Amino acid sequence: MPRTATIEMHPERQSYWRLSVTPLHTLVFLIPLILLYEIGSVLYLQNATSGTMRTVGARAIMTRFFEAFGAPGLHLPAITLVVVLFTWHVFTREKWRIYPGVIIGMAMEAAALVLPLLVLGLIVDRRLGPAPAAGLIEMANVTTTADLRALPWQERLTLSIGAGLYEELVFRLVLITAVHALLADVFRVNKGTAAVVACVISAVSFALYHDVSISGVRGTADMKVLVFLTVAGLYFGVLFLIRGFGIVVGVHALYDIVVLVGIASKS
Repeated sequence: MPRTATIEMHPERQSYWRLSVTPLHTLVFLIPLILLYEIGSVLYLQNATSGTMRTVGARAIMTRFFEAFGAPGLHLPAITLVVVLFTWHVFTREKWRIYPGVIIGMAMEAAALVLPLLVLGLIVDRRLGPAPAAGLIEMANVTTTADLRALPWQERLTLSIGAGLYEELVFRLVLITAVHALLADVFRVNKGTAAVVACVISAVSFALYHDVSISGVRGTADMKVLVFLTVAGLYFGVLFLIRGFGIVVGVHALYDIVVLVGIASKS
């Protein structure tokens, strides 16, 4: 009997590996992060004097996109993310049943999968010079690593969560899915090849989206930063393809929290 048929007949036997990539469990896993960012953005990221708000570059891109179509809104990117996952679940026609053990397992898995990325940072640090200390965040209105690390820990925590959510939304969920669909469905490229190409395009775009210039030298790329970001982007792409959107968001956010809130606070 095919495995899919077994799953349909015995839903209680569905494995963690399958349930953890479903949109419903992904949504439940991400809801606390979404709320923490949205609440934190109001409490810590707004500048009451200038009326401006610090934000992650990817979220700023989404905001400008919505504004171009006449739909401004502070929380619209978050609402969009929730609606996408909710709609995705509805179209799968799966049951509205949540397994708490799966959510706990996703948190534990993300904590385990962040370790290779931290090791990568150490390797880059030892082999190529000081590793990127600003984590994997590109800010819309903070221009230097020093500026970012000088922020209060509450702001760094909020921005770390936002980077995990919105950079993965833009570069993995949207970009990889779109490129893969274009190659596989329109140009009839082999699905495996399409996945590899989409992952590479996403990784390179992710690296170039960040500021990779040498501090104080315009037009000159810092190769250690470029290498680190590209490899990190490839890692995120593979995680997205194999373990789903929720896990890769958790890994990205946790990495930035460790680097920006944990390590930076001690330096």
